[in-house]
Amino acid sequence: MKKIKFFEAALAALVAVSLLAGCTDKGGGTADVSDDTTTAAETTAAEEASSASAKVTVDGTKFMVDGKELWINGVNTPWQNWNDFGGSAFEPEFWDSHFSDLHDIGVNAVRVWINCNSMVGIKLKTTGEVKEVLDKHWEDVDQLFEIAEKHQIYVMPTLLSFDHCKDTNYADRWRAIITDDTAMQSYIDNYVKPFAERYGSNPYLLGIDLMNEPDWVHENEECGKLSLDSLSNFFAKCTAAAHEANPDTLVTVGMGMIKYNSDKGNCSGNIVSDEIMKSLGGDKACLDFYSTHYYNWMKQNWGCPYDMSPEEYGLDMSKPVFIGETSAEGGETLVGLYEKCYNNGWSGVMLWTSNNGAEHADNWSDIEAAMAKINELAPEKVYPTGKK
Repeated sequence: MKKIKFFEAALAALVAVSLLAGCTDKGGGTADVSDDTTTAAETTAAEEASSASAKVTVDGTKFMVDGKELWINGVNTPWQNWNDFGGSAFEPEFWDSHFSDLHDIGVNAVRVWINCNSMVGIKLKTTGEVKEVLDKHWEDVDQLFEIAEKHQIYVMPTLLSFDHCKDTNYADRWRAIITDDTAMQSYIDNYVKPFAERYGSNPYLLGIDLMNEPDWVHENEECGKLSLDSLSNFFAKCTAAAHEANPDTLVTVGMGMIKYNSDKGNCSGNIVSDEIMKSLGGDKACLDFYSTHYYNWMKQNWGCPYDMSPEEYGLDMSKPVFIGETSAEGGETLVGLYEKCYNNGWSGVMLWTSNNGAEHADNWSDIEAAMAKINELAPEKVYPTGKK
């Protein structure tokens, strides 16, 4: 991958020092990249984009890039072929072409499932301990980040999904990394830490998403109905390890519904709250941002986040919050959805999905219009360092 320029590395070091003060104090100072010999009129947006640090940091409830606020104008591009990374399914030509198209319509971030299920890139023993992480897996993810940098797209890699715990997919092994201390530590030592060490300082890592919708691992029989305590413990230990391995690393969990991401009255409690996470994994265990999911069937129970502020919706407002997955189909126009979320104080939205395998999503034109709206309302927040 391309080397980070010297002042970018210096900025990352300053951010790392700030992280020692606690999980919610990740302010990223402004790098002094001015050139006394160059006037503002002579500096084009493209030149600014190439010279400024692209690394995402957290300052209170905001994402920051080079001292400027970032709004996540995003989509899910979860996979092309399912389990793309580590086997024969990874096609860099697709990702290069699709990221180029996303950049053209103003998308600045994507959520990608680095593991979907089974054992394509990571091999587990029958006990759940890690047997091997294939070199091909790392090579494919390396290439994904190279493509992301080329097209100015932030990546939120999702490491696991509830799909891993379904009865048909080596479920006992994957469940063991959540419930068995030995298997869990093996997964942390052989995958979570190396992932953070390898990509935590990458300028186009938005943040690691530890698991897609763990809610169903607890609620669904086919996923084992694991306890919430086990899930909280797993996330706490993984988060602390990622922060310890590389303090630049931001971490979240893609909760499937607000039910388990909030302490408000009609929810079951925030299982990834700072209080719970720190009690299980120490001071470095708390998440850096929340990325809850929403679909219209949830409205009757917990309301619609598009019509509320994150605080009204029940989220902890000590850190950035955005909607990490929501339908790109039906209901109100996507333009209205994105504009409402922006006006109500959310830090971004990621639609499901931008693609149908190797093809654009069926409603690509609607997605394009939604992206254009935020680029019209706040272009400086979509591309804080300027669009290349």
